[in-house]
This record gives sequence, C-alpha cells and structure tokens, in this order.
Amino acid sequence: MRSSLETGKIPLKAASAQWLTSLNPQQREAATHGDGPLLVVAGAGSGQTRTLASRVAHLISRGVPPERILLLTFTRRAAEEMLRRAGTAVSQEATASRVRGGTFHSIANRLLRMYGKPAGLSPDFTIMDRADSE
Repeated sequence: MRSSLETGKIPLKAASAQWLTSLNPQQREAATHGDGPLLVVAGAGSGQTRTLASRVAHLISRGVPPERILLLTFTRRAAEEMLRRAGTAVSQEATASRVRGGTFHSIANRLLRMYGKPAGLSPDFTIMDRADSE
C-alpha cells in the first residue's frame, strides 16, 4: 500500500533530501531549521525562494500537515513563484495545493474578513487604494 506522502515513485523524504542537496550550507541550515523562529536576511538572487521551497518539502517529509504551513512574501509575483516552487519541491500536487501562501496584504485581508468581527470589522469592509484617495 502506498503512503499518502509518496510522490509518484519517490517517497517524499527522498524528494526532500534531493532538494536539500542542491542548497549551499547556509540555505540547507535554514531549510532544515528545527522548531522556533528563524530570520533569514538575504539579497536578491541569493536563493531565498529555493530555500523556502526546500523547507516546505522538508517540513512535510517530517510529518507537518501542509495546512499548517504558511508562506508569506511582499509581491503577488513572488507569492505565485514561491507556491509554484514549493509544489515542485513536494512533487505531489494534492499535498502542495494544501500549503497556504500569498502576500502579507492578501493573507491579512483574508484573515480580517474571516475573523474581524470581534475587532468591529464587517466581513464586507472596503480596502481603499490610491484611486480612492484622489
């Protein structure tokens, strides 16, 4: 019987290990960091997205439910790329699609619409943009 954490013919642990071998030592350390917060400071093009994708694969291979993983970034394009690469790292579309992610603003918007009532927010609140300020 196949495990639900198998990725085609390669078990997820093997897929995670395969992704980890493509990282440099600092990236690997971040991708395999244990519990607790970790701050990664890195410049453009230094492999942050690859490191995060590898971290997702590593966490899922250790038994973390995909629904418990949240990936955040600043731009829509970066969020889409991050989730795409996480899906590639996991190599199992059904599992990868359960990882949550987006921009800080989109996730905050979603959470406020779901849980904002105790703070006095209506679920149909309006977000003002530059055009509204003119």
